[in-house]
Amino acid sequence: MCNNSVEGYGIIQQIRHNNTTSLNIEEKDISNEAAKAIAAELKINLALKSLSIIRSISDQGVKAIAEALQVNSTLTSLNIASNSIREEGAKAIAEALKINSTLTSLNIANSGISEEGAKAIGEALKINTTLRSLDIAHNAIQEGVKAIAEALKINSTLTTLHIASSLISDQGVKAIGEALKINSTLTSLNIASNSIWEEGANAIAEALKTNSTLTALHIPSTVISDQGVKAFAKALKINSTLTSLNIAHNSMSQEGAKAIAEALEINSTLTTLHIGNNRIWQEGGKSVAKALKINSTLTSLNIANSSISEEGAKAIAEALKINSTLTSLNIANSSISEEGAKAIAEALKINSTLTSLDIANSSISKERAKAIAKALKINSALTSLHGTGCEISEEGCKAFAEALKVNSTLTGLNIANSSISEKGAKAIAEALKLNSALTSLDMSYSSISPEDAKALAEGLKMNLTLTSLAIGIPIITKELVQAVEEALKINTTLRSLFIDTYSSTLSDECAALKEMLRMNARLTTTSIKYMIYED
Repeated sequence: MCNNSVEGYGIIQQIRHNNTTSLNIEEKDISNEAAKAIAAELKINLALKSLSIIRSISDQGVKAIAEALQVNSTLTSLNIASNSIREEGAKAIAEALKINSTLTSLNIANSGISEEGAKAIGEALKINTTLRSLDIAHNAIQEGVKAIAEALKINSTLTTLHIASSLISDQGVKAIGEALKINSTLTSLNIASNSIWEEGANAIAEALKTNSTLTALHIPSTVISDQGVKAFAKALKINSTLTSLNIAHNSMSQEGAKAIAEALEINSTLTTLHIGNNRIWQEGGKSVAKALKINSTLTSLNIANSSISEEGAKAIAEALKINSTLTSLNIANSSISEEGAKAIAEALKINSTLTSLDIANSSISKERAKAIAKALKINSALTSLHGTGCEISEEGCKAFAEALKVNSTLTGLNIANSSISEKGAKAIAEALKLNSALTSLDMSYSSISPEDAKALAEGLKMNLTLTSLAIGIPIITKELVQAVEEALKINTTLRSLFIDTYSSTLSDECAALKEMLRMNARLTTTSIKYMIYED
């Protein structure tokens, strides 16, 4: 039984209530005996559909759960990630998969599964006919992936496979590539953070030329070079099913970006492309921009941290004036300069499809901020603007505030870590009294004075749409606590409030603020975080 585990006893009681269909357990330190008792309940339970037990059981507990799966006929989703599954636990799960006919989703990531454990899972996949999703990422499966690849040639039900960060070699990746030429059911594959060199990249790319089911491929942080990227680009010219491709954080240069861009001019199915954190530079940015003028299917593009610089940003801006399909663009931390930002702003006056723009960490001066703010007065499509770390200055903040008084479509604005001054914060507060669209505002890490915060509190009294607010207030005062309390008595829409401060969270003022927020019936999420002062 489980007399030695209060946690285990409580879980058993929940399972025994046959109206419980979903159960989540995390970090409960469940003993082996308690795990066995839980497994015994699973053998007879007829209601539970989804079970998640994370960082709670040992390999013996996992083996007990696996044995229950051989009998259970209702569970469809099992998440036992981050437990000590190891080789024996993996083999037990594999045996269960050969018999079980109801489980459709299995997560055994980050669980110490070795090469032999992966081989056992692979053999089970040759027999199992119900599992749709398998996450075995963050395990040292190494050459064990070859067994999984062999299974993919036979298995006809698995649609999602996550094997990221699994110490898979280039040969292992080649095996996956060969399997993709035969497999006709897998729709999503994540092999991120493995060592994919030229041969592995070529193998996956060749498979994409004939595979007609894969829709999402995630291969970031895999050291893929320009040669590998070029192989993928060639495949994209032929492939007609892939809709999402992530090749961020690789060794792509402007040459690789040029090849991808040329493929985009031909490809008519890809909707999401992430090539951020590559060295595509200015010329790569210009190549991508050229493709955007022609491509009519891409809806989301991420080229953040790619140093596209001013000329690259200008080219992207010109493309935005023509492109009518892109809805999300991330060019954060890309050295776009003042003229580049102004060009993007001008494009926003014309573009009518982009709904999300990320220009974070772009060192936007007051003039650039004014240009973007002016565009917001005209633009009627953008719903989310992320400008954290842009140092928009007092004048820039005031310009954004004026735009918020007029704009009726922006629902999310992030200007965190932007040196918002007293006048800037007060201008935002005044805008909140009039704006009827914004639901999320992030001004965290911004050193807003208690007086500015009180002004924002006044704005909240009249605002009818904001549901989430994050602000940085260096000093929490008694007067501020009172102002926030008064505002929350009147405001009926705010649900989330996040405050970062240099004031000690143990101070009387912070304690009073915490207690007041805790007692507020409308707020569902609150946080007061102490920030370490750095001179």
